[in-house]
Amino acid sequence: MSDRINGWTTVDKKNVEDAIRRGATRRELLNMLLLGGLATAAGIGLLDSAVSAVAATPKRGGSIKVAAWNSSTAETLDPAKASLPIDHMRCAAVYNRLTFLGEDGETNMELAESIDTEDAKVWTVKLRKGITFHDGKSFTSADVIFSLKRHLDPAVGSVVNTIAKQMTGFKAIDDQTIEITLATPNADLPTILAINQFQIVADGTTDFSKGNGTGPFISKVFEPGVRSVAVRNPNYWKPNLPYLDSFELIAISDDTARVNALLSGDVQLAGRLNPRSLPLLDNQPNVKIVKWLPGNYTDLNSRLDMDPGNKAGFATGIKYLFNRELIQKSVLRGLAEIANDQPIGPTNVHHNKDLKPKPYDPDKAKFHFKEAGVLGKSIPIITSEAAVAAIDFATVLQQAGDEIGMKFDVKRVPSDGYWSNYWLKAPVHFGNLQTRPTPDIIFSLLYASDAPWNESHYHSEKFDKMLLEARGMLDRNKRKEIYGEMQVMISEEAGTAIPVFMSNIDAMSSKLQGLRPNPLGGLMGFAFAEYVWLEG
Repeated sequence: MSDRINGWTTVDKKNVEDAIRRGATRRELLNMLLLGGLATAAGIGLLDSAVSAVAATPKRGGSIKVAAWNSSTAETLDPAKASLPIDHMRCAAVYNRLTFLGEDGETNMELAESIDTEDAKVWTVKLRKGITFHDGKSFTSADVIFSLKRHLDPAVGSVVNTIAKQMTGFKAIDDQTIEITLATPNADLPTILAINQFQIVADGTTDFSKGNGTGPFISKVFEPGVRSVAVRNPNYWKPNLPYLDSFELIAISDDTARVNALLSGDVQLAGRLNPRSLPLLDNQPNVKIVKWLPGNYTDLNSRLDMDPGNKAGFATGIKYLFNRELIQKSVLRGLAEIANDQPIGPTNVHHNKDLKPKPYDPDKAKFHFKEAGVLGKSIPIITSEAAVAAIDFATVLQQAGDEIGMKFDVKRVPSDGYWSNYWLKAPVHFGNLQTRPTPDIIFSLLYASDAPWNESHYHSEKFDKMLLEARGMLDRNKRKEIYGEMQVMISEEAGTAIPVFMSNIDAMSSKLQGLRPNPLGGLMGFAFAEYVWLEG
């Protein structure tokens, strides 16, 4: 006998779920339940329960088209060189990492079966067996050693060279076991290996145009700056994954155009939307919006080695002139938290909550601009749609400057080429960071003296020493204390103004399922393609 709960049986539920999968309308389903003798309230409850159950069951098959928010003719399938989000999306589909961060921030094993150490300096990595690359080559320890050592070769131009340099020794114990020795202890190594750039390529690879990896998809079309197409890897080592047959990746830099492409059905997933576009999606039954606060931000960078950033007081004046509440409430429609000019977000356990953000104070800003000798002069600010909401941020700053006699000449440049032609190069320009899982990674990438993405050219011997000290510290409380002090140093000394931490907003077809938050950023840390599926 079937169990009866609230007037319906498990058999009833299965029949309803089967009907949903066959494409029955809601009216047809309710009629079916009423004919079965169920009360209307019970029938609606059963229907809602069945719909949720069906939606939660991954389906195999189908293809989607995805709209990223920026692109470049310099796009790459070499994970070591990947810097654009669109590069990360493509590489995450083609390659695997040794580890992967889960939704809860915990480090899970991927190509690695285990990673162990006794002293945080010498690590033993055991690899999974029976995995092959797209070309049929077996995955072994030689591939891991080759992949990691590439980051140390200046000729490769790895964007995580600074982080990788701490790995000083690599030894293959056997085909499935590796020993990694660090220059100094680092308890974060398993988490570091989850960074997108540490994806594993085949030993000896020099041609990255094909993207030969162990990942869930095989690259079929790669046209930098135009589009990418990848199809399911039939020999993927993870059971039942991926669900999609294929996906196509394009870029639509204009936010409204990206939303319209989703509404028209031209794309099924639109990444990183500006909150100002959300009204266009109100009351759209075929669209879902996913929001979370991973710690991403858009910052204004004043290079401390160039005029006017090299003038004492200029960068500080910028920080006092940003109306953070206006940006939070009006520009970002409440989908942000006020930040304190340092990069460790409020959801990170190491966030220094005692460090207060600078208030909006035009008088103090004016004082510092006078100190720098720039008040009344025209200061160019480079901005672009390439950095999320940067044009709006620039407008807010420009208007505030007008009120105190500080003229900012906002120069809007195209998204295409922004990251290669302006970011890190222009004296005053905007950047945009996808969050990273640990302070050590963020500081190493952006604020250490030799950081590859040192946006304001911040240099501090004290900061560099503290970074090394905290890296090998196993006492979490002491480590947090050091990271807290380093956040204060960045807020006060660096030329990066970070007014808010921004909620990540992705929108998708209501038929697309499986997208979850991830500490590595939006679109599941760019690994969405492996885990999403189409319903119906």
